[in-house]
Parts: sequence; C-alpha cells; structure tokens
Amino acid sequence: MTNQNYDYDALRAQMQALLAEKRTTGLRSLLTEMNSFDVAEFLTELREDSEQLMVLVYLLLSKEQGAEVFAELDTPEQELIINSISDSQLGAIIEEMYVDDAVDLMEELPANVVKRVMRAATPETRTLINQYLKYPENSAGSIMTAEFIDLKKYMNVRESIARIRRIGEDKETIYVCYVTSADRKLEGVVTVKDLLLHDDDDVISDIMDTNVIYTHTTVDQEDVADLISDYDLLAVPVVDKENRLVGIITVDDIIDVIEAENTEDIEKMAGIVPTDTPYARSRVLEIWKSRIPWLLFLMLSATLTQMVLTHYEDALAVQAVLTAYIPMLMGTGGNSGSQASTAVIRSLSLGETEPSDVIKVIWREIRVAALCGVTLATVNFIKLLAVDRLLLQNPAVTVPVALTICLTLVLVVVFAKMVGSTLPLLAEKIGVDPAVMAAPLISTLTDTVSLLIYFQFARLVLRI
Repeated sequence: MTNQNYDYDALRAQMQALLAEKRTTGLRSLLTEMNSFDVAEFLTELREDSEQLMVLVYLLLSKEQGAEVFAELDTPEQELIINSISDSQLGAIIEEMYVDDAVDLMEELPANVVKRVMRAATPETRTLINQYLKYPENSAGSIMTAEFIDLKKYMNVRESIARIRRIGEDKETIYVCYVTSADRKLEGVVTVKDLLLHDDDDVISDIMDTNVIYTHTTVDQEDVADLISDYDLLAVPVVDKENRLVGIITVDDIIDVIEAENTEDIEKMAGIVPTDTPYARSRVLEIWKSRIPWLLFLMLSATLTQMVLTHYEDALAVQAVLTAYIPMLMGTGGNSGSQASTAVIRSLSLGETEPSDVIKVIWREIRVAALCGVTLATVNFIKLLAVDRLLLQNPAVTVPVALTICLTLVLVVVFAKMVGSTLPLLAEKIGVDPAVMAAPLISTLTDTVSLLIYFQFARLVLRI
C-alpha cells in the first residue's frame, strides 16, 4: 500500500478483468499494492453494478487494509458492509480503526446499526467511543484521536526511541510526541527530529519545548483549524478542564473539517440549508427540503418589491421607459452587495476582520462603492445616449431619463456595498453564521431599496 506510483485506470481495468475471470488471488495481490483511498473508490464504483460484488471484494482485504479502506468509504457503503459481515469481522474492523474515525462512523450510521457496531467492539473501545460522543458536536473533543505517543520528562533519548518503536505502529502520528506528568498533565512536546539529533543519554526534560500550543475539548473545530493553520502544526494536543492530555488532532483531520465547513458556508451563501449528504448521493426529496425554505422566504419577501412597483404604477405609466431599466438597477445592486459580502465573510473566516472593525470596513466600502458607482454611471450614461437613443432610435431616452438612471445607479451601488459589508459583521456579532447574510438575502433587500431610490430620483428629476 506504500506504492502510489501506479496508473489507477489501468489497474481498475485489470481488476475488472480479474473479477470477470473470478481470479481472486490475483485481485487480492493488486488490491494490496493500492492506496486505501483508491481501493475505496473502486469499491464505490463496484456498488453501482452489484452490492454483493462490492462486499465480496472488500472481504479479500487484510484486516489492517480493510480498516483503512472502511474509514475512506462513505456511509452508505459502510452500512452495506456492516450488514453483510459477521460480528467478529465487524469487531476486527472497529478495533483496527482510529478512534476518531470510529466516532465519525457512529455519528453517521442509523441507530440500529450503531447498536450492532458497539456490541462488536471491545469494552475498552466502547468506553472510548462513548467518551468522545459526549463532547459537543463539531468540537475539538469530537474530532480528536487518542492514538498519540506520550513520553516522560525523566526518560532519555534511547528510552524514548525504544518506546516509539514499541507502541508507535498503531498511533495516528509518531513524529510529534507529547511529554506528560504522572497525572497526564501536558508538560512539553518533542519531535522525532529532536530525538535523532541528540545523544542517546540526553534527557527529555532538557530537549523538550515547554511552550506548547494546545486547545481544549470544547473549542470549536473551526478555531482548531485556524490554530493549526496559523502555527503550521502537524498536530495539536487537546486537554480537558484539568489540563490533562486526552487526545490530539492531526492536520489530515483538519483538512476534512475545512472542507466540510467551506461546503456548509457555500451552501448557506447560495440559500441552501446545509446537509451532510454529498450532492451526488442526495435524493430528490432531500435536495428539495434543503432548497425550498430559502426559496419560499425569498419569494415571499419579493412582495416588498411588488408593493413598491404597485405604489409607483402611475409614475411608470407616465414614463414607461423607466420600466426597461429596473432589472439592470436591481441586478447591479445585488451583484455589488454580493461582492462586498463575499469579501467580508471570507475575511471573517480567516480571522482578518472582526465585528469591531465595522467602521473601518464601512469607510473602505463607501470609497470602493463611490468609485465603482461613478464608473458604472459614466459608462451607462454614454451607453444610454449613444446606443439606446441614437443607435436603437429610442426617443424616450432623454438626458433627464439617463441622468435619473445613472444617479440611481451610484446610490444603489453605495447602499448595496454598505449592506453587503455590514450584515455579515452584524451576524458575527450576535453569534449567527455570517454566511447566512449572503447573496440571496442581500439581493432581496437591495432590490426593494433600489426601486425606492429610483422612483425618488424620477420624481425629483422628471417631475412625475
């Protein structure tokens, strides 16, 4: 499984041929040479043709590789395998998995399947899994693993390396080792590099780093991701309320967290209720449930826009040409607000901006909006007179009409960018996910205000 320099497509074709010829020995040999992720991909593809065949191929794997591949599979494939194997086989898989992967499995599977998995696990594993499941969802405690190397400060380098060799095989990482006291208090950190570069008789207390960057079990997983990113860590230790070391979070787990959090933010910004099910596996009804709430809200909120149009219906009758430019003004406002909100939401997620920076953000966006608005208005004014009036021969597009449209454009852009930048900051301040204050909500708000500004300028400039 260490050789990753292979052509997956060629191997897949070869494995399909071995399957067709029922040559399981050759197939097992090929699977052994493959990366666990690629084996999981192959099994997922097999399931589309035959679930029974997928389980059959999975059972060809060794106990160790089977556990690694099982952790890479999605929940539907995991559930299918669990329902197709014996309790002893299931127990072997659970015991070979890292605790954090086992906990993720428990959180995704149906309750009846979870009960069977827990029965198959050893008492020690059950205790660990139950302990992890008690931590708040999406907290450091819920994603940490208990498989780490712990050393004592009175040990020397020779003893430490011997301990790593003795217990390191089943650990999540052996490069970073944590020094703990007799009551498991975190005292320092030392790397394998440190051990290799010091003499055998050097004592850990003399070479360990006592300035340890750590986190607590209840800290949000996004904050842990920021910690690992800011300090370029391979792993971060997790301590409980008594500052006892209870686990570590490795960078590969944080990559999964970042992917999940970014997906959730993108869904919220698009007006979709977040879901744990990947799009390719979502059923039609599930997709409908995730999208319809925001669509209903936005549709009903458009009643405000309708009310404004109804109120100024007589004015539109006098200057019917104004109607043609309403979509352009509303669209420009929505786009301007989306630009600002996306930039601010991203800045908030990276920790570059705080709610207390609201004045700085507003002042920056006002200047940006003024430049954008004047540029758009100038280009639009030329376009209205040169294209709409002269080229398209529309006499209704007069200089006062063009002036009304362009003045509206400037104010709409300014308003939209102010709203787009301040709503995410307000959401962060009150503890709401800033991604909620994204494109759909801002567009609806700017649509209504755009019309109000438009008709006010029409009354002032065109006297209607």
